Amino acid sequence: MEALAILRNVPTSPRKMRLVADMIRGKKVNIALGLLKFEPKVGADKVEKLLLSAISNWQQKNDGERTDGTSLYVKTIFVDGGRILKRFRPAPQGRAYRIRKRSNHVTIVVDTVNTPLN
Repeated sequence: MEALAILRNVPTSPRKMRLVADMIRGKKVNIALGLLKFEPKVGADKVEKLLLSAISNWQQKNDGERTDGTSLYVKTIFVDGGRILKRFRPAPQGRAYRIRKRSNHVTIVVDTVNTPLN
């Protein structure tokens, strides 16, 4: 059974957040948490908290069943662009340059590893 966690309007660009998301896609949860804990990239701390929320959601769905992180893995993680705040910065000769402050939405799905019964 899978569980979902969504983080909306994170004030970093989607391109920077996708670098962090690509790092943990398909990895087991305990390995992904270890990678995110020591990653210096901008969005790693927010993705780490989101992954912990997804694990908690999975435990809630499965009647409080504890997991050591050995059977859970990051099934899907994707980053979508959020709203863009448009600001202006003064430029030479009375002009103005447009500054676009980007944001993003991150979605994580965790699931158990299905091992076939033989």
